[in-house]
Amino acid sequence: MSTPVHNPADALLLIAPSCPHCQSVLHALSDLVKSGDIGRLEVVNIAVHPETAQEVGTRSVPWMRIGNYELNGSYSTGELKSWAEKAATGAPAGEYIRELLEQQQLDQAIAYIEEYPDSLPQLLDMMQDEEDSLSVKFGLGAIFEALAGSDLLKTLVPELGKLATHDKANLRGDATYYLGLSSAPEAARWLKPLLDDPQDDVREIAAEALDMLGQPT
Repeated sequence: MSTPVHNPADALLLIAPSCPHCQSVLHALSDLVKSGDIGRLEVVNIAVHPETAQEVGTRSVPWMRIGNYELNGSYSTGELKSWAEKAATGAPAGEYIRELLEQQQLDQAIAYIEEYPDSLPQLLDMMQDEEDSLSVKFGLGAIFEALAGSDLLKTLVPELGKLATHDKANLRGDATYYLGLSSAPEAARWLKPLLDDPQDDVREIAAEALDMLGQPT
């Protein structure tokens, strides 16, 4: 079976004269253009064109967009090649969201999810990954809180309901809290059984979540 051929992603790089890392990132991206890992590279000096930084919503450089992925800060050639490959092949969005949370770029992660709502279920997979750092775990909670009451979060209610029956109490607790944040009346069907959960914390979260929904306990 032949290996699928993917068109390389294009890249945009924003730099500034006083930036200590811009030169190395520019050099790395240029090498990736030469090797064919990136199709085209556009470079903008924001000291000359500050409007470009405003358009993309960044105040710091080096800032780059590779395909649909926006990255900020210093990256090695190997790291950028990896992101170029992910952009070309359509790698799981969870990898990108995880990267943003590792870099504490919460607003960017939320903006990405809102622009690409199909990426939202990736959050459920990330919830179950015990290897993730505290930055990612705290970031996930912050994303759900930012989406509280939104139509986006409501679409996850059935899957969150399933996680609320998980064997692990910490997952049940997180899913229970997020069900309360959904503001979806149908979330109550999963929350009410949790009032009898064997874990005190889960029972308490379930009661609070039902209260948030205006449901009796």
